[in-house]
Amino acid sequence: MTTAKRRTFVDLSPLRLSPAFARLWFSALLTGIGTQLTIVAVGLQLYAITNDTLAVALVGGIALIPATIAAPLAGMIADAFDRRKLLIILAIMLFLSTTGILALTVVESNLAAVGQHVWAWPFYVFTTLGAMSGIAIGATRSAIVPRILPRELVAPASALNGLSIGAQFMVGPALAGVLAAVVGFQWTFVVDLVLSAAAFLGVALLPALPPLSDVVRPGWTSLKQSVRFLRGVPQITSGFLADIVAMTFGRPYVLLPAVAAGLIGGGPITVGLIMSAGAAGTFLTGLFSGPVKHVRRQGMVIGRSIQIYGLFVVLFGVVLLLVSLDVLPRGGLAFDDVSVIGLVLACVTFAGMGAADEVSSIFRISMLLTVVPDDIRGRMQGIFFAVVNGGPRLGDLYGGICAALVALWFPPFLGGFLIVVAMGLILRLTPSLRNYVFAGAAPR
Repeated sequence: MTTAKRRTFVDLSPLRLSPAFARLWFSALLTGIGTQLTIVAVGLQLYAITNDTLAVALVGGIALIPATIAAPLAGMIADAFDRRKLLIILAIMLFLSTTGILALTVVESNLAAVGQHVWAWPFYVFTTLGAMSGIAIGATRSAIVPRILPRELVAPASALNGLSIGAQFMVGPALAGVLAAVVGFQWTFVVDLVLSAAAFLGVALLPALPPLSDVVRPGWTSLKQSVRFLRGVPQITSGFLADIVAMTFGRPYVLLPAVAAGLIGGGPITVGLIMSAGAAGTFLTGLFSGPVKHVRRQGMVIGRSIQIYGLFVVLFGVVLLLVSLDVLPRGGLAFDDVSVIGLVLACVTFAGMGAADEVSSIFRISMLLTVVPDDIRGRMQGIFFAVVNGGPRLGDLYGGICAALVALWFPPFLGGFLIVVAMGLILRLTPSLRNYVFAGAAPR
């Protein structure tokens, strides 16, 4: 038997062998960059209008419940209708939401010239529409992947998607800041519309993707069928639970403004550097994801990578504790008000978190896509995206409460340990996850 050649860098086979997947992947990349660009630009504009941090925070808060509901709803529709047509409709909705934001920005520009401002609530309407469309697009797009790729290429495709997500979170926010400062908010949203139009072509050129078997129309019966299916695949349910645990107790992003203002120092630049480090960890893991095609014991890899993620979260808490105790003092390299060593170490921990999370994500997603049959895959992706959308919001709540009651270092320090312990229990109590072996792995 010929042994498959081991590779180090990301496996590009899904892009080479499937033009449909290539179109879908590039469409997702452009859409994601545009979405991140608009999210950051809307926050900057709302703060410029209201001078209120709460007004900016409400962009995500108001959209939370509608977007979480939109994911499983889109999944039910994706299982009952042509997924390509659904993607087209959702892409149009996303385009219209950005168009609405652009129109509001034009009005705001005219009103600002005479010392007035638009109301904030129309921004919330359009950003909520965009959030609902975006999460529904993600769920539908993921359900398409196993239809256009052979089984053995699903894991490399998941790695490529992780590479795309890392690029989106690195490029989108940075591009938003540059464009908003150089050409203004109007042209920033125009760039998003151009990216959306290009992404739309990738969706429109996909082949027809109708249901492969008898369908269950969206509704209560469809939802009950989803619940029955989940009861029979505990490895999938445990994967959802692991994601909620990791995002609830190990997502310290909500702490970063306070960390940058009163602990490490550096303000928005520090926040940007730490967040970019996390995205870089995700991107680099995707870039060097060649070996994922050969991994068979994916269940154990999922568990161990989440525990490693938890350890990096603990280390971030330790860094904050050391800075607060002046063990890592401010000053150095001409930055008198910044704990340079603390900042570097915080970036390292976030890069490690991004890398570990990407490893678990690659195999959780590939397991979900290969274990679930096509006739219910859309609904499972919808539930998965609802979990992905809701977990970080619970994490913001956990982090904010614990920081207020104790200190900034406490939420990641405690949360990381809880992740390690909880993931150990999940592996022990779920043999189907612990022993899950991917049958489509390439030979070593």
